Amino acid sequence: MKKLTNKKMTIKNLILTFLFSAISISLSGQEKHLKTVNEAQELSDKVVSLFYQNKITEAFDALIPYWPMPENELMAIEEKTIKYLNIIEQRFGESIGNVKVKNETISDIAIRETYLIRYNSSAIRLIFTYYKNDNGWIVNAFKWDDSFSEEFKED
Repeated sequence: MKKLTNKKMTIKNLILTFLFSAISISLSGQEKHLKTVNEAQELSDKVVSLFYQNKITEAFDALIPYWPMPENELMAIEEKTIKYLNIIEQRFGESIGNVKVKNETISDIAIRETYLIRYNSSAIRLIFTYYKNDNGWIVNAFKWDDSFSEEFKED
């Protein structure tokens, strides 16, 4: 009887070990790193282009591998973005262009890029923040809003 209990415990331990290993592999596998600042800027350009074309799912698909955030939170952000951008398009008209507003850096550890997507009657602002860790560049934050007036320089 004792041997049977030990066998069950060993199998249970093996299964638990396998599950934890699989989970940690899948979690670490989701986080990719951009190797250079140039790659980060290319990712921003790609996402802006997809937003401009109202291809929001594709834009998030491009960001997600480099954005270490829980999947359920990312999915919620994506759903809200799709909803609100459809409202914006109805209110402001079609997208008519995009422009990079600024590029800011903190030493060699952080980059923030700001873009505007222009519509017939207004614009939205997209802000990308990248952080450099030991493995390369990751998306630290991404947001969009209609507060582009904050981009005017004050003298």
